[in-house]
Formats: sequence, C-alpha cells, structure tokens
Amino acid sequence: MQGILYEEPSIWLFLFVTVILGGAAAWMTGRAIAITWRPFWQLLVYLLILAAAVRFIHFALFGGTLLSVHYYAVDAIVVLIIGALGFQYYRARQMTTQYRWLYERTGPFGWKEKASHTNG
Repeated sequence: MQGILYEEPSIWLFLFVTVILGGAAAWMTGRAIAITWRPFWQLLVYLLILAAAVRFIHFALFGGTLLSVHYYAVDAIVVLIIGALGFQYYRARQMTTQYRWLYERTGPFGWKEKASHTNG
C-alpha cells in the first residue's frame, strides 16, 4: 500500500492527516453546505480546495510531495467521500426535521415521502 495510497514511511501519518484531519474538515464542510441549503456542486469545489490543503500539510509537516497528481487524487477521493457522506447525512436530517409532515427517514443518509393517509 505504501507508494500507492500514501508516500510517508508509515500508514499512520496518512490515516492521521488525510482520514482524520482532512476527513473531519470534509465532514464539517459537507454539514455546512447542507444546513445552508447550498447545492452539492459547491461542496465539490470546496472539497477540492480542502484536498490541496491536506496535500500541503503532508508536504509542510512530513516532507511529502506537494505537486503530485497521484497523491492529490488519493487525498481528494478520501475527502470527497467523507464530505459527501456528511452532506447527505445532514441533508436527510434536515429534510426529516424541517418537513416532518412530508418526509420520514429511511436510514442515516436517506428519506422518503410519507404515505398519504386518505380515507375513502
């Protein structure tokens, strides 16, 4: 895995910087975009910028390669997945709390329309 997903001598640096720090920032970015009712494409723009910041942390603190398309893509994929999950989680929560008469949760990331109760 070393050389494919991360360039540092230890996977723990990759997990700490990209998954924990970058992932936490991505989750909060997804949350912020969702609760302010912004569209998903704006999240993608912010997360690509965040992935560049994660790459810079690898470079500045641990001697990683700054301008590496390969490792930027790995960081971006991790950040995009976690950010999209955060967006979807909070959007589902938002839809089912603000419009509880219309929607019900189907899980942590989904919702559906409530069945209409018609008598007749």
